[in-house]
Amino acid sequence: MRDFSLHYISQHRLIMLCAVTGLYFIFNTPCAAASNELRGYVLQIQMTPAVCALDGARQKQRKCFQGYTLNINGLFPDTTRPNCATTSSAALSPLQATVVARVMPDEQARTSLWHNYGGCVPYNASQYFRTMTNLADKLNIPSTLTNYEDKTVELDSLRGQFTRLNPGLPSNGIQFSCQNDAKRRTFLTEINVCYQVNGRYKSCATRVQGNCPSSFMVKGTY
Repeated sequence: MRDFSLHYISQHRLIMLCAVTGLYFIFNTPCAAASNELRGYVLQIQMTPAVCALDGARQKQRKCFQGYTLNINGLFPDTTRPNCATTSSAALSPLQATVVARVMPDEQARTSLWHNYGGCVPYNASQYFRTMTNLADKLNIPSTLTNYEDKTVELDSLRGQFTRLNPGLPSNGIQFSCQNDAKRRTFLTEINVCYQVNGRYKSCATRVQGNCPSSFMVKGTY
């Protein structure tokens, strides 16, 4: 079963993110290497209940009030290019726009994602979003991450669940990021999965790092 049929808990629909954050500072930073070679991608998954609870400014966003469990921030290119911006169109066909709207409800954020990173991928906007959603659909998500209630998990256990559910994913091909709330409780907020250019899993580059402790909480949907 492919658990990245990430559901609205009540509606059983595929869900992913529209917000554009995160790896821009990682992949838009000049590197020592002179080449502009595309080395792969990072699929960035956001734990929506935790992010919405930790940031009150986000709570009016659709992803927060409609019960999203996991969302996709984007498919970020791992490249040495200092600037991935593009002015090419982010327009999609009406049919594809409808599909992407289910997984990235904020059209403006989707457009910003493309304009910030589309210059570093060998695709047009339609191909890029199709590639991103295809990779997300193939990624099996542990049921541990889709609970109704808060749950404490062990980092090593969660990493092991991902590698067992996704053959070929190395243990260092996935990184977890956490954030503390006002009560100093640590919640999982972001998951980064690393890919080769051909879409196969790979070890993450050293600059793609998580910060979660050995034990943390997964925020329940409700």
